[in-house]
Amino acid sequence: MSEEQNNAPAAERPASDRSAPSGDRRPGGDSRGGPRAGGRDGGRDGGRRGGGGPKGGGRRRFSRRKVCRFCVDKVDYIDWKDTRTLKHYISERGKIVPRRTTGTCAHHQRQLKIAVKRARQVAIVPVAAHHGRP
Repeated sequence: MSEEQNNAPAAERPASDRSAPSGDRRPGGDSRGGPRAGGRDGGRDGGRRGGGGPKGGGRRRFSRRKVCRFCVDKVDYIDWKDTRTLKHYISERGKIVPRRTTGTCAHHQRQLKIAVKRARQVAIVPVAAHHGRP
């Protein structure tokens, strides 16, 4: 290979010259990743971390951090008679939606749980449907 080809950018060099020098490669694996790359988990979990598909390996998706609506509105007490608010936190089947889904803080989730149970007692809010025998 000539001096000019060696100093040219990788896109202009022939495909055979674009590969990394043999000294940069790790023994037994790809130089960019794979089970032997020695990442954060060492590749011991079978590719379950990181998402991106059934085998994993993709980049983790960062979504916007969920904020507690009750904290933003500075709510001290969640009223069990306020069905409009409670319906946002109950699924189609009548189950209380978990914190990880709604973004509600632990303090308000506990208050919400009590409010939903009280509203169920008075039959304002539906009771969770179960799959057991009648």
